[in-house]
Amino acid sequence: MKPHPYLRAYLAGVFVPTLVLPLLLTVFIVVRIVLQVSVPIEQAMIFPMAVVPSLFGLWNMLYLGSHARTRLPIGVHGAVLPLLMAPAGALVATCLHVLEFGSHGVTWFQALYFPYALIAPCFLAALVGYYLVWKYIVGFLNRVLGIA
Repeated sequence: MKPHPYLRAYLAGVFVPTLVLPLLLTVFIVVRIVLQVSVPIEQAMIFPMAVVPSLFGLWNMLYLGSHARTRLPIGVHGAVLPLLMAPAGALVATCLHVLEFGSHGVTWFQALYFPYALIAPCFLAALVGYYLVWKYIVGFLNRVLGIA
């Protein structure tokens, strides 16, 4: 038996967002500087960069601890995460007056408007993306680290 399985599960979970979020920050910076879009980068990215990797790590630790009882595949377990993150993020953004809900859509930073008809397919795409990331990348890392 290898020691510290939960530490290894945390590190495997943190891997993907730690690589992806700096790339997204680069895209945000280019969009703001080159395209002159007035979205405050510090409010849009700093909070997710602090929370999402830790959440992925803790979610993978939960998978390791609960898999013996639930037998839920890791891809499905990962696809549940946006179902928790989206409402929590919307609640925090609404409380911080970053997100405003209207009758036909949401306004982000009082500058960008997204209709609900666009949000629904994007959310479904996020569910599929999370499923694939957790099934193939996090699952692979769990196997490599000997915790799967």
